Amino acid sequence: MMPHVIVKFYSGRSDEDKRAMADGVAAALQETMGYEVANISVSVEEVEKADWMEAVYEPDIVRRQHQLVKRPGYGHLAG
Repeated sequence: MMPHVIVKFYSGRSDEDKRAMADGVAAALQETMGYEVANISVSVEEVEKADWMEAVYEPDIVRRQHQLVKRPGYGHLAG
């Protein structure tokens, strides 16, 4: 059973927006990778804007840059 996707973004989005995003992620995985939508799970981790660089950018992006498939358009790793 897989995949599981964790999406981190600023807090404040509606549950409707989160569901639409999760449906879009699942549809993209089905289309591009062939996974069955029923086997895809998506979770959301909301982060306060003021905490983003310390809570997400440094530990998840900078320290794991060898795993990045798409670089962010901000910070020193912008690409």
